[in-house]
Amino acid sequence: MIAFAPAALFLVLFGFGVLRDRRRFSNAVYLGLAVICLMFALLPVLGSAGDSGHPVLGLLVVAVLLGVPFLGALVLPVFLLANGVKMIRKEGRRPANLLSFLAGLGIFGLMGLLITAAATQSRGLAVVAGTILLIVGYVSFLFFCFVGYAFLYGRMQPRRDIDFVVVLGSGLIGGTKVPPLLASRLERARKVHEAQAARGNPPVLITSGGQGPDERLPESHAMADYLTGRGFPAEHITREDKSRTTEENLEYSKAIMSAAGPDYSCVIVTNNFHAFRAALMARKTGVNGQVVGSPTAAYFWPSATIREFVAVFLQHKLVNFTVCGLLALCGLFAWWLA
Repeated sequence: MIAFAPAALFLVLFGFGVLRDRRRFSNAVYLGLAVICLMFALLPVLGSAGDSGHPVLGLLVVAVLLGVPFLGALVLPVFLLANGVKMIRKEGRRPANLLSFLAGLGIFGLMGLLITAAATQSRGLAVVAGTILLIVGYVSFLFFCFVGYAFLYGRMQPRRDIDFVVVLGSGLIGGTKVPPLLASRLERARKVHEAQAARGNPPVLITSGGQGPDERLPESHAMADYLTGRGFPAEHITREDKSRTTEENLEYSKAIMSAAGPDYSCVIVTNNFHAFRAALMARKTGVNGQVVGSPTAAYFWPSATIREFVAVFLQHKLVNFTVCGLLALCGLFAWWLA
């Protein structure tokens, strides 16, 4: 039972973290550590059960020990490359659209480096490959913590009445038209508003988005027009038309909500791939509300999720670069010993 103590400890920390504020990246790390500790604790138990004549458990051990590494080393990069090609065909060759393709190439590149180091039996190359593998392992751990907790966060529903629904803006097509990505946010916001109105307290819906250099009107105005054109009551809409970034969306919307009452509560609506990072920013800017996500096309999700993770990783760059630097120093030390 002692082997399960670390998993239990991290699970308790995760539970307290969620109760305290679900909008913390530390919650994702605690959950990831709990899962890893549980896996290591279960492997000896499953192994002994398999040896004692339980073939199903034996197959489970084989799946964990062989199937998961195979999935990560081969299936995942193939999927990322295929998705990257589809993303480029549908969305163009902007840098943000290349992320899944580049991630797939990177995994295959690391595999090639490890195979070359083993084939040549070069100590120097082995140290370089091992150091890169350590850094990639750390970043991969954080990435899967991010993805796993973002999935859970997206399924946590607000537990109380709200005063505002804030819809985060995005770019307009042709400078005037709401794109499908933004339309999905507005439709989700409408549903949240209708659910709250059914309780007898209709919230104010804030469309948040300023005017970009290639846009003929502020995003918030196009968003409001989209809603009113589909029967949404105009008197329940407030337009925030100065913001240019997600952080400004939240800050300027917070000013509107705080002016109405300092004890306000809200729900923020964005796309599902963006929900967790928006929640982290909402906590940072002091907005009293949780974030819900709207559906996004499946092909768009991998690159968008990688982009969101990179942004969160850089938000904690001091800690993350310090850890990566220490891992690189370990590699240099191993090189010196070699």
